Amino acid sequence: MRLRGTFILGLALACASAAAQDAGKGAALYETHCQTCHGPRLANPEWAKDLRKFPREDHARFVDTVTYGVRNMPPWADVLEPDDIEALWAYVVAGEGKK
Repeated sequence: MRLRGTFILGLALACASAAAQDAGKGAALYETHCQTCHGPRLANPEWAKDLRKFPREDHARFVDTVTYGVRNMPPWADVLEPDDIEALWAYVVAGEGKK
């Protein structure tokens, strides 16, 4: 039983580490591809969606929007790989944090 608990804890820590790495990659991708319209540190200008308020339960909507575009936002499927979009999602979900 103790071995199983240790394994589960290790798995949870590995997943948390992977999520943190994705958020770091997502921050870099955001700075390169997204902040021009959505503002630095997820802070929204008047003309773009405030990503700090994007519903965390709408992962599929986020992926579709980034992949195919919506309204004034262009599609990014020809620029970003699916794992890049997941890294962006990890960054948006994690938030910018206090600086």
